[in-house]
Amino acid sequence: MNMQEAADRADAILDETFAGIKPPVEWVHGQSTEGGCDVSRRRAVLTVISEQRRGGFLGVVERGWKEAGYRQLGVNPSVKSPATYFETTDGFRVRLLIGGGGQAFFEVATPCVEKSQVAPPSTPPGNASRVGEPTPRPSIRSPFWSAGAP
Repeated sequence: MNMQEAADRADAILDETFAGIKPPVEWVHGQSTEGGCDVSRRRAVLTVISEQRRGGFLGVVERGWKEAGYRQLGVNPSVKSPATYFETTDGFRVRLLIGGGGQAFFEVATPCVEKSQVAPPSTPPGNASRVGEPTPRPSIRSPFWSAGAP
């Protein structure tokens, strides 16, 4: 596997993850980075995840990753910035972190693979009107994910 194939696999992992989030959330691509033999793909959620819904959001994603056969590596139970870390059966590391304002950040880091050129992600963002740097803050309200009651 080369770096482009690994990046494509990372994008597919993110696509599958977001397909499992119901109701769906709005998102944009985060910065994609390349190391000497690895790639990291990132996405930032633009939907506000209320403090009361953060545990449920983490739970939905964790269940999906477990059903896909991923192995949990760790959890950060912080109230301010909870996170969960998993590894796929083929060695890709996946992370979900809830940051300030209820913004969810996803990252997939590939294992070391054959060096190659890497194109930007080809998946259209969940919210094309907000593409760009820096990553926009969460501002889209969801009747479910942004609600005050669990």
